Amino acid sequence: MNNPILSIEGLGPQWPTRDPFLFCAHHDDRYPRGNEQMGPNASLAGRTIGQDFSRKDGWSMYHGSTVPGFPQHPHRGFETVSIVRSGLMDHSDSLGAKARFGGGDVQWLTAGGGILHAEMFPLVEADKDNRLEMFQVWLNLPAADKMVKPYFSMLWQDKIAVHEEDGTRVTLIAGDLGELRAPASPPDSWASKVEHDVAIWTIKMEAGARFELPAAKAGSNRTLYFFAGKGLKVAGREIAEYHLVDLVADVAVALEATHPCELLLLQGKPIGEPVARYGPFVMNTEAEIRQAFVDYQRTQFGGWPWPGDDPVHERDQGRFALHADGRIERPA
Repeated sequence: MNNPILSIEGLGPQWPTRDPFLFCAHHDDRYPRGNEQMGPNASLAGRTIGQDFSRKDGWSMYHGSTVPGFPQHPHRGFETVSIVRSGLMDHSDSLGAKARFGGGDVQWLTAGGGILHAEMFPLVEADKDNRLEMFQVWLNLPAADKMVKPYFSMLWQDKIAVHEEDGTRVTLIAGDLGELRAPASPPDSWASKVEHDVAIWTIKMEAGARFELPAAKAGSNRTLYFFAGKGLKVAGREIAEYHLVDLVADVAVALEATHPCELLLLQGKPIGEPVARYGPFVMNTEAEIRQAFVDYQRTQFGGWPWPGDDPVHERDQGRFALHADGRIERPA
């Protein structure tokens, strides 16, 4: 095939995705120094607290009122993949689990039949600025797995596979590259089966680097997001920064960077089922969405065991995960 590019599209705050992906957002907040509560040591005047996506002064509070982030909220029927490249995220959930992770760590959460969780961004540095950069990706679940038991995996930075080649660094959150294998995804994930061809990669290229994106499986959807840098060519075509490129999956594609560039790759075999979504729930039918709201109102998906809706861990708490079964996990 002479032209593997299907389409090119500009990116906004929420990036377009293709089946089996539902949503992708890139947060890059340059927070100031943290105060005693690990919120921003700066005035919050002019912000709509609890609904601040303004990027005023280069950062947002999102739904947080003291600490930036997303206080407790429900999910059902899909998975969240949180890739925290800089800064920290504090997770707490209705199963009694909690975690702090960042600096390249990834949390992969299967919401399944229903979970409440909070995702807060503690500003632990009191004597210097706090940058938070992360992707959050939503990956759908097929009808057969939408009501599985909730579960999360921690993919610690030191365990995530990295391929380096002639000025290109590829980080494999999901999927394989040659003989290199990404960490295992949760057991009920669409990504847990090799035949589903799911790949989530970040690609960092130095000026002058060339890299061939290997062919994937025919019928998969493959999207490349150019989110930082300039001077990227895809199959010989110049791509403007902050654009996506939809690609034919089963064709190798040449990438060339004339300046430093960073990209995100999302790829996978489509689930190919109807999608009904409303807010935090993703099911197959409108009736299932209505049932999700009924179930949430009746059970609160197990209830909220934490004293506040926006819990954060102690300032000096290192990276860790306490799972619902009591197991404690820490990176090396």
